[in-house]
Amino acid sequence: MRIVLAGGSGQIGRVLSREFAEDELVVIARSGPVVWDGRTLGPWAEHLEGADALINLAGRSVDCRYNAANRHAIMDSRIASTRVLREALARAANPPRVWLQSSTATIYADTYGAPNDERTGVIGGLEPRLPHTWRFSIDVARAWEEAAGGAPVRTVLMRSAMVMSPDRGGVFDTLLTLVRRRLGGRAGHGRQYVSWIHERDFARALRLLIEREDLFGPVNLAAPNPLPYAEFMRALRAAAGVHFGLPATRWMLEAGAFVLRTETELVLKSRRVVPGRLLEAGFVFEQPDWPAAARDLVSRYPTG
Repeated sequence: MRIVLAGGSGQIGRVLSREFAEDELVVIARSGPVVWDGRTLGPWAEHLEGADALINLAGRSVDCRYNAANRHAIMDSRIASTRVLREALARAANPPRVWLQSSTATIYADTYGAPNDERTGVIGGLEPRLPHTWRFSIDVARAWEEAAGGAPVRTVLMRSAMVMSPDRGGVFDTLLTLVRRRLGGRAGHGRQYVSWIHERDFARALRLLIEREDLFGPVNLAAPNPLPYAEFMRALRAAAGVHFGLPATRWMLEAGAFVLRTETELVLKSRRVVPGRLLEAGFVFEQPDWPAAARDLVSRYPTG
């Protein structure tokens, strides 16, 4: 296949580069052989002609403080890049068969009850006493999906959970570093759910989404067994051979997030998301359970 990957210079881009190593993969980024600015049409759009799929990962990292400048950059980078890709698809004489557009499982409500699938899941934003930073993340997700509307090709909205890979700079790298520093204990009360997906299943799911013409609209990319944060970190400690993790109260997390220039939503929001449509499509997860997935990731984590 010939696949165009927009914004493919980060951790998930590396995951997909491995998955599609035997295919023709064209990466559009702010630096490299095919360059764009993420907001205007240019010669990069020619690469869409005759491609099998377009995958959009573009957008500023959300691992930052949500001040006014960062909020603008997060929202603008996602909306502008999505809109210009939609315009390029509309202008293409022979556009890709499918557009896999990034979204996020954060779009769902903070919940401890029934898991959120694509059909019955509750979109967030209306929860009482919802922190303003959490509401912003939901606003971004909704606007991101709306910006992809009206494309002239089959469009899949990838509501992704945290993608776990052993690559440096990813979320697993951060979590394992905390564990090895004996800081990987309970966060807050520890009952908040963690939704995640192993890198291999993420990449395989994208290949399925490209191939299956009957799949479009929102699709949750998450392992079928989310689990509470305390259990999640206990399993990661066991995989890493670490017997203790210092628990952190909410005020400790707030202080730490301020120092690290990030937000506590990343660990405190309860994301209980399940892959309803993938399972209905017959997708079989290689890593459906976190303890085994954690052992695999730790075994492949770089030692140098």
